[in-house]
Amino acid sequence: MGHSAVVRRVQAQSVADIAITVISVEEQLGGWYTRLRRTKKADELARVYQRLADNVNLLGRFRILSFTEPAIRRRDDLKRAQLNVGAKDLAIAATVLEQGAVLVTRNLQDFQRIPGLHIEDWSH
Repeated sequence: MGHSAVVRRVQAQSVADIAITVISVEEQLGGWYTRLRRTKKADELARVYQRLADNVNLLGRFRILSFTEPAIRRRDDLKRAQLNVGAKDLAIAATVLEQGAVLVTRNLQDFQRIPGLHIEDWSH
């Protein structure tokens, strides 16, 4: 969460009103795991582990939306629609659609292609 406008908007919300998809959690943690595997120097490794711990603590503050069977079926329907959107983004969108929620993202270009998805960009 490095974007200051996004951080301000998140801080202005009740934690109960914010959720993150398990797909987003997977992407976050996967990135840190990749960095850990590539890090060789002890001082850098310690920093990466600390940032991983900080990230886990941050993510743990929010409700995590599961990728349920209905969301998986919806993702499959979206895939068949050939919207030219990546697999992870389709899974995120399907999860949000199944929850009847609003997706907050700066990636308007891809997510705007998904019919019925309500999106907001908090970076302005």
